[in-house]
Amino acid sequence: MKKDIPFILAGNPNVGKSTVFNALTGLKQHTGNWSGKTVSLASGNFRYDGYRFILQDLPGTYSLISNSPEEEIARDAICFGDANFVLVVADATCLARNLNLLLQILEITPRVALCVNLLDEASRMDLSLDIPALERNLGIPVIGISAQKRQDIARLKAFLKTVAEKDFVTTPQHPVRYPVPIEDALSRILPSLEALNITRFHSRFLALKLLDNPPLGARLLDALSPASSQRIEICDAVASAQNLLVKQSIPDIRLRDMVVESLVKTAKSLTDSCVKRPEGSISAPRSIDRILTSRRFGIPIMLGFLGLLLWITISGANLPSSWLMEFFLWAKSYLYQFLSLLALPQQVLSLCLDGIYQTVAWVTAVMLPPMLIFFPLFTLLEDLGYLPRLAFNLDRCFKRVGSCGKQALTMCMGLGCNAVGVTGCRIITGKRERLAAMITNCFIPCNGRFSMLITLSGLFVGSIFYQGMQTVIAAVFLLFLIVCSVFVTLLVTGLLTRVFYQEEPAPFSLELPPFRRPRILQILVRSILDRTLHILWRAVRVSAPAGAIIWMMANVSWGDLSILAHCATFLDPFARLMGMDGMILLAFFLALPANETVLPILLMGYLASGEMIEATSLIALKGILVDHGWTILTSVNVMLFSILHFPCATTLLTIKKESGSLLWTGLGFLIPTVTAVLVCMTVTGVWHLITALC
Repeated sequence: MKKDIPFILAGNPNVGKSTVFNALTGLKQHTGNWSGKTVSLASGNFRYDGYRFILQDLPGTYSLISNSPEEEIARDAICFGDANFVLVVADATCLARNLNLLLQILEITPRVALCVNLLDEASRMDLSLDIPALERNLGIPVIGISAQKRQDIARLKAFLKTVAEKDFVTTPQHPVRYPVPIEDALSRILPSLEALNITRFHSRFLALKLLDNPPLGARLLDALSPASSQRIEICDAVASAQNLLVKQSIPDIRLRDMVVESLVKTAKSLTDSCVKRPEGSISAPRSIDRILTSRRFGIPIMLGFLGLLLWITISGANLPSSWLMEFFLWAKSYLYQFLSLLALPQQVLSLCLDGIYQTVAWVTAVMLPPMLIFFPLFTLLEDLGYLPRLAFNLDRCFKRVGSCGKQALTMCMGLGCNAVGVTGCRIITGKRERLAAMITNCFIPCNGRFSMLITLSGLFVGSIFYQGMQTVIAAVFLLFLIVCSVFVTLLVTGLLTRVFYQEEPAPFSLELPPFRRPRILQILVRSILDRTLHILWRAVRVSAPAGAIIWMMANVSWGDLSILAHCATFLDPFARLMGMDGMILLAFFLALPANETVLPILLMGYLASGEMIEATSLIALKGILVDHGWTILTSVNVMLFSILHFPCATTLLTIKKESGSLLWTGLGFLIPTVTAVLVCMTVTGVWHLITALC
């Protein structure tokens, strides 16, 4: 008979915990939210040698002392869950910081095992770990692995089986000892807890929480259902302990600081006893970090990386785009011949070819080449570990506008997808900072908007300079637009945090993970399959029906004008105030399901006439836009509006799901739209003023 063994997977962020979880469970996993929380949890199971292991992957957290949603969930799962034991995953390259969490869990329960991951990276850093010594000093089972190696995952499964077969009670050999005043205060509470039937957590942990975190202590005590006389005795003991701390001039904040200091000191002592480092050397990654995160060079280097990435993308995308356009034009003639054999009516042929096919062709030709270049390069920076450094450099800026530094991380997520960035706002503890981050995340251009921004900056802004500088100027201008989007994010965030809420920003802890050797094959697979083809497929799915709708709007008349022309004419006066035209504004509204389709929808609107104009290259594309009144001012305003305008439908639905409020979802649409309108009107007004003066 197969026995079920439930256990918990815990650890700091960036220790490879998710890699361990995925390697153990494979596809036998699911993700859900903890009851009453927006923090997602992954659960899974696997079978090994007669056992079925059921594991729950807790959110990555550095500590269990504060009250963030992640830490509350981790504490509740350990204190009140039904797991047989907790497996803590630690990073071998920074063991002292990881042991801090392990020691806190050992204070709760002795049913703990340790998995030291990333031994391969530790070896590359010339770190030598004595796993048996660590096991002896801790008094719990310990295994060292590299989660990327299959044989190590097999060893881990055998290790878990050995742990499961024991009557799991460990005897930690290196308990945390606090300063004398705290130990004296605990000794006054512990006798009053002896009569309680405490099985899931230590009485010492309960005593400490009654002192340094009374709400949590009260919850733990309530779970034990003490008799009224016992509760009175415990409350009296806690009051006596608190009076003792007051006499020793130890307020609540200082008490928690002293607890943390003791944990850090114990973790360092344990690490020093089993880790050998090269003497007198400063690792190359630390030296690089001092430059990448410095006040003087951090942001310029960040802008340089992004500018180089954009320049490579713009330079490399033009020729493939032209080839694709020529291919789709060539294929269109053969598709026409094939459909003609089906004896379809001419209107249906035009709908299929001039509506659906032409729109899908434009989406593919304009979007695919930039994405095939941009996403692998961006994923390379991700894989190297540079994005947390980028967030670190922006942390000070967000703190100055009254927000939490974690918003810098969610903004980086928004570079991939704004919906993902909004979901990532779960890591922000404070309500005001979280809502502000969700609303302003759409100011950061997502994957779906980059292709149009790259195309227009190369066609219009770069073209005013001589041939050798076109791509450089286009990349610099696009970088300038991104900097402007960050500035607008900071400005609107500051306004929101000051208008709607007044509490202090939540504390922020950011880890800089070690630089890792890029996995080129995984980068290509992730960037091409998970990003490029995923986004392209979404754009094609939306653009195909959009092309059909645009074609029908252009071919169904109402009076002397088509429905499309009526809509564009209605919006035209307002659009002119923003330096655009009605068709451009209409394209943005029709592209609400997916930002990727703005340019194809716009072209369908411009070319919706009796005679279809074919564009076989980016130069032809520019000619179409110029023939419809586009200038450099038009292109600049279109790019600004694209960056700042309302988010796509997916992001709006995500805001509704995360905030649980139609009001905040409406503000998520209204605030970016008003911001985009005001910015475009200002740019247009200044442009006309300068033109008049000159």
